[in-house]
Amino acid sequence: MSQPRHVLVTGATRGIGRAIAAAFVAAGDRVTVLGRSPESAARARDAIGAAHAAAADVADEDALAAALAEAAEAAGPVEVLVNNAGGAETAPLARSDRAQLRRMMALNLEPVLTATRAVVPAMRARGTGRIVTVASTAGLKGYAYVGAYCAAKHAVVGLTRALALELAPTGITVNAVCPGYTDTDLVAGALDGLAAKTGRARDDLLGEFTRHNPLGRLIRPEEVADSVLWLAGAGASGITGQAVAVAGGEV
Repeated sequence: MSQPRHVLVTGATRGIGRAIAAAFVAAGDRVTVLGRSPESAARARDAIGAAHAAAADVADEDALAAALAEAAEAAGPVEVLVNNAGGAETAPLARSDRAQLRRMMALNLEPVLTATRAVVPAMRARGTGRIVTVASTAGLKGYAYVGAYCAAKHAVVGLTRALALELAPTGITVNAVCPGYTDTDLVAGALDGLAAKTGRARDDLLGEFTRHNPLGRLIRPEEVADSVLWLAGAGASGITGQAVAVAGGEV
């Protein structure tokens, strides 16, 4: 049986991130859940049986770097990094501006670079490591009214591919998973908000979310987690620089 690894998951307090953290806990790894606040991180840690909790606003470069350093000091060097934290804003072109674009880059792209730079030296010293970033199908195609978010997620995929080539000789793999619309509380909240704003039936709105998915449903967080677990495993040591769509055949 392989030795437990130190796995750190950002944005691990709910949704996809929490499912990923729980999957690594179930696999026997030592997991650090990183959330926005100490309280939310501690609750998630206790709920899924993770080993450690850490907190930072991932858009704050110094705070994120400090949280990663503290996690490594508490639980040893990070051997698997999962960059999951992120978020989306919607706006038509007429209301899209550089401020929104910068917010989306600061939340979705810049933390990937910050966290990766923090963990790579120890991975390089060990001659092995796994970095998996949760991007989106918005990193592979376009969606109307989320231009800044699509731009940020496309940049995440580009960064993934560039870092994979740079780090390939070191034994570190760098990949992304790209979920389609996923059955999380964030999507549920978006549906509720749209229903209240537009007066349309929630089921009709859900149909808009799922109509591009040939499976005709939302993706389950556990399906994304399984893909991340595989990419972080020994059997995927020859897989790097990939953006794996978990989207029911949508892209």
